[in-house]
Amino acid sequence: MKRLFLACAVLAALMLPATASAAPTGEYARFAKCPISNPATNACVVAETVSGVVTTGNKSVPIVNKVTLQGGLHYVVPGEPLGETELIAATDGNTLSKTPQPVPGGLLGVTAPSWWPKFLRDLFNQTINEGFTGVTATVELAAPASAVKLSLFNTLTAHGTALTLPVKVKLGNPFLGSSCYIGSNSSPLQLKLTSGTTAPPAPNKPITGSPGSLEVKDEQALIINKNNKLVDNSFAVSGANGCGGLFSFLIDPFVESIVGVPSPAGTNTAILEGTTYLADPKKVAEP
Repeated sequence: MKRLFLACAVLAALMLPATASAAPTGEYARFAKCPISNPATNACVVAETVSGVVTTGNKSVPIVNKVTLQGGLHYVVPGEPLGETELIAATDGNTLSKTPQPVPGGLLGVTAPSWWPKFLRDLFNQTINEGFTGVTATVELAAPASAVKLSLFNTLTAHGTALTLPVKVKLGNPFLGSSCYIGSNSSPLQLKLTSGTTAPPAPNKPITGSPGSLEVKDEQALIINKNNKLVDNSFAVSGANGCGGLFSFLIDPFVESIVGVPSPAGTNTAILEGTTYLADPKKVAEP
């Protein structure tokens, strides 16, 4: 509990907004996109996911490229850093990095359905024959930054929701086009991640995350929550949309059959492993 009390004391000190100045350096350089000039910013946050896996339906995509969530933290109840917090968007709008992850297998071995029009079957098969079988999956925010809730207290105690994250997944492939998504802004994957143990509906079984370890530096101005593991296997996944542009009415069902969506709660899983950094905005603003 000692580390939790220390974190609480540090969070309580991160209350006053800072004035923007030169770009931060050293250990604070990672907070360069923190909205320190916004008076609602009580803390700067960077959460880096470096490994894990996201499973939707019957497709599992390992996280092999670092994904960064960044911005400011606002304490919804003034003076209550241990209560509800919400995210303030990064200054460049890149609050959740759009980092493509390779989908194992891609479209290798997949052939066009026989019920497609011949010209569309030929186009798909030609694309595959030319070697464009690779597919990437990119997790994107499906709501404003304020819909993202993060709680270091819940992370460290392994109780409750550590991170609420509404997202959609963009599928990238020349044939699928530039607007092929699983989920949408109106029907997102509503992740409620915990460092504790989940209680999912069947057929999923409970899985357990990890609070990680805590390090406090620079006279309590910098908090590092290392090697945390956040999990959720209770969310539902909606269907595909926008795949193939004008032919989405034909290609969306095809994508759904490959991915195995829509899929109800209890058949999907998200495991995010990484490190979370919190900083005093005043220190970030220092020359």
